Amino acid sequence: MPEGPSVKRFQLLTAPFVGQVVAKVGGSSRQSSLQDLKAMRLQDSQVSGKNLFLAFCAALEAQPMKGSPSPVEEGPTPQGKADSGACSLRQAREREVDDVSLRSSEEHSVQRKQEPEGSEAPGDAWKWLRFHFGLFGSIRANEFARANKANKRGDWKDPVPRLVLHFDTTGFLVFYNCQIRWCTSPAVEPAADILSPEFHRGQALAALRQPTPICCTLLDQRYFSGLGNIIKNEILYLARIHPLSQGSLLAVSDLESLLDHAVQFSTDWLHKKLAGKGLHYQIYLKEKCPLGHEVMKGTFGPPDGFQRLSWWCPQCQPQVPPEGNKSTHPKSPSAE
Repeated sequence: MPEGPSVKRFQLLTAPFVGQVVAKVGGSSRQSSLQDLKAMRLQDSQVSGKNLFLAFCAALEAQPMKGSPSPVEEGPTPQGKADSGACSLRQAREREVDDVSLRSSEEHSVQRKQEPEGSEAPGDAWKWLRFHFGLFGSIRANEFARANKANKRGDWKDPVPRLVLHFDTTGFLVFYNCQIRWCTSPAVEPAADILSPEFHRGQALAALRQPTPICCTLLDQRYFSGLGNIIKNEILYLARIHPLSQGSLLAVSDLESLLDHAVQFSTDWLHKKLAGKGLHYQIYLKEKCPLGHEVMKGTFGPPDGFQRLSWWCPQCQPQVPPEGNKSTHPKSPSAE
């Protein structure tokens, strides 16, 4: 499943189209209500953890939303130019890289900002779509995905898009392998978003200090919105913390280090995605750690919750408390 950095990149792909009107709707989705998007204006694009939210409204009723990309902030979009979306996307990427690069550790620990008095909420005419991406979900702008290998039948068939939105400036957005649902205005919590400058370190630290295996707490989207299994495995190795260590028994300095790695790793991953580079794993899916030690693999999670795979190095990541005093879990670790 795409994690926070991937969904943030998806939002950047949609940003140049904010303020434009949908001219045609296509795709394999059987939701007939999606045809209602035709002649509507894309009014806003927001990301919350692993979900992307797009707002639409009647073209004549669209009003810029404060703090959101709009034609006024971006500058007028030239009509009839096929490369206008690409130019805007490059500018959005450059601004995003600058914004993320300039953040300091202090900026990541600020409290969630309060809405200014008198700020106007979007009207009832706004319609929101929530996009939740599967294991291989993605978005493309002004291009379709092409097959890079043959399927099980030996056919080289291109992926079928779930939704295609053609805009009045000849540009288009393509959505693959995602769940699409109408919803109310999204409840975005920047204090829990690891890629937000309003990420609340104090709130996250309090969550990590609970008497719960640290690998479970890190995947709790209430405190670490956008943090997924890849980030979890990588930052636990970087911080030298065993996935089953109880948070309440770890030193505060270790938890602070884990938070630093969470923010830095997620930010670096976003930079690589914007630059078109791949991610090099330290421990995830590995048989040996960078120091040459054998890696262990196990499936862990809350008794009544989803179980996720963890990779760790027993030598680099000693467990707290020791192995003999650990809590019971659905599956025992096994050597990979």
